[in-house]
Amino acid sequence: MARKFRELVDAMSPAERARVDAEVKVLRKEMRLRELRQTCDLSQAELAAHLDTEQGNVSRLEQQADMYVSTLRRYLNALGGTLEIVAHFPDRDVRITQFSDLKPRRSK
Repeated sequence: MARKFRELVDAMSPAERARVDAEVKVLRKEMRLRELRQTCDLSQAELAAHLDTEQGNVSRLEQQADMYVSTLRRYLNALGGTLEIVAHFPDRDVRITQFSDLKPRRSK
């Protein structure tokens, strides 16, 4: 017989809940674009409207491994976020500011 998710959570020990909560925090920090869009509760069609493009373009974008910084910035801005590029070195992290000069493209 199927059980409700809440019942499963309630049956967990405090240690199990803490472990699951820690895993969720890690997973929320690393997402593919599609997953990020879904957590923002937007469909591809809705995001396409924000970007003034077609749904198919959003689908292709979410599958790309390589894209322009400006394209990624527009995508994230449409989700309500911002883009920050940080280079990680063994002794320090450096925020790259060169791309903050990019102006968002105006909608048609």
